[in-house]
Amino acid sequence: MLLNRGRCKTAALPHLRNKWTGEHVMGLYSRVLFPRGLDWLMSRPPFPDIRQALLAQVGGKVLEVGFGTGLNLPHYPSHIHELTTVDPNPGMNSVAQRRIKASPIVVRSHMLHGEQLPMADESFDTVVSTWTLCSIENVERALRELRRVLKPDGRYVFIEHGLSDDPKVQRWQHLLTPLQKIYADGCHLNRNMREIIQQQGFSIVELEQFYLDRAPKSQGYMYRGVATK
Repeated sequence: MLLNRGRCKTAALPHLRNKWTGEHVMGLYSRVLFPRGLDWLMSRPPFPDIRQALLAQVGGKVLEVGFGTGLNLPHYPSHIHELTTVDPNPGMNSVAQRRIKASPIVVRSHMLHGEQLPMADESFDTVVSTWTLCSIENVERALRELRRVLKPDGRYVFIEHGLSDDPKVQRWQHLLTPLQKIYADGCHLNRNMREIIQQQGFSIVELEQFYLDRAPKSQGYMYRGVATK
């Protein structure tokens, strides 16, 4: 359901090619179809209200990892004049361009993976991720990079979906994750976001865990919070 930053493994499907272009079908899906479908889904209620409430907490020099199609951009506070973004998917970037052009915020976008950032140590006051960590292949390394570029008094502001606290739901999440990774472009349903964030050296100072209304429990268990170094 909820992710847009990872990479599907197409090597296992070498026979699935577009007969006109020769491109892998899964590559075409990841680059063209998935970004547009995700943009439609994630622009619907309740996601805009969740974005606005979360991003009201950001300030200073901001890095957003997993920028996707730019759905967060209209919800940044007016005092944010410049934003640095990271996302590896060219299809996401293509859709995001119309929002970037319409925004008063200067966006310095980087089309690359979050596991290896070119930014200097302690560069940002705030780091943001929204429904991103589920699809980063080496999520632990990416979080270490976020911590590295965050200033000593900076804040990591996030909302992610992941492993439920209900064992019955967890069983379904473990069962469905292999399929989810295919049709949701690398998304994992079964990552314990609280543990993963803490294990990479962050201290979580605020955290709310809840099920998203009107979403399947296997896909709609949310972690919303703030962490510091």
